[in-house]
Amino acid sequence: QVQLVESGGGLVQPGGSLRLSCAASGSIFSIYAMGWYRQAPGKQRELVARITRVGWTSYADSVKGRFTISRDNAKNTMYLQMNSLKPEDTAVYYCNTDPASLNGGSWGQGTQVTVSS
Repeated sequence: QVQLVESGGGLVQPGGSLRLSCAASGSIFSIYAMGWYRQAPGKQRELVARITRVGWTSYADSVKGRFTISRDNAKNTMYLQMNSLKPEDTAVYYCNTDPASLNGGSWGQGTQVTVSS
């Protein structure tokens, strides 16, 4: 298992931006496809952005055009740039392999994103 630590969340007004970071304890990004997930209160965790080993990206329809996933293999860090944030983006955001079972089902603590005026 690789330890993953998410950071960068916070309170932002609608239309604002945040950049989340995901630091890994090992060189996982060049081995597995990775994803950013989120879980809103009362809802199931969902995959919102994905990046493959070779850098291909894909997004959930709800965030397409607003979120950008990227990674720096040398720094063992992955990012999620979130623009034009909406109240419905409020959730705890997590990073993990895709599927998460590749990391033994282990999850970090996540980072809270709250979009509110």
